[in-house]
Amino acid sequence: MFSAGLSPAFAADPTGDWKVEDGVAHIRVAECGGSMWGAVAWEQIPGGIDKNNPDATKKARPTLGIVTLIDMKKNAANDKWSGQVYNAKDGKFYKSTIKLGDTSDELEIEGCVLGFLCGGQTWTRVGPSIPSSPSNLTAKGALPKAGAATGGKMAPGAAPTASAAAPKAAPTPAAGAPKATAPAGQKTAAATAPGQPADIGDICLLPEINKVTH
Repeated sequence: MFSAGLSPAFAADPTGDWKVEDGVAHIRVAECGGSMWGAVAWEQIPGGIDKNNPDATKKARPTLGIVTLIDMKKNAANDKWSGQVYNAKDGKFYKSTIKLGDTSDELEIEGCVLGFLCGGQTWTRVGPSIPSSPSNLTAKGALPKAGAATGGKMAPGAAPTASAAAPKAAPTPAAGAPKATAPAGQKTAAATAPGQPADIGDICLLPEINKVTH
């Protein structure tokens, strides 16, 4: 329902929320520290855990909010981003590329294990492109913030920190559900359906991403 209002300016922008090919999850893709990252923003069946992770200390962690697209770097020559993808279904990491498909509402994901066993999926856009996260202002290599002008796609009027311009608190979610954390400068997905956890907000603030980009 968002795609009808998408601007042509986002034609080569892979950020936003994407439904995976089998429809079981939505992946939120955002630019964090100059790279594209993705994390699970919605699950068809809430309450999943990363049971196939080879790291025993991570087998019980929730799959909601888990990082799936890792440090994808832009290749300007072919409009692709290259990095790694984590597949929670088998607990494995794959060399991967992402690129927009024939339209800005399709994202093509390709991945290979050790250079072979390659495969791919086409994801469908379910949310608009996402402005640059306020946390990018303090990312590695960012300009000093003392009045310095910043580039990127910061939303107009966004403050340099998430807390400085955080929106008014939403109603308290159901017991046990994570609180919505939607900082200024980053849009969120559509309103959460009944029975679903709260929106995960700015994925650049997820510890797994934040510790790499800052």
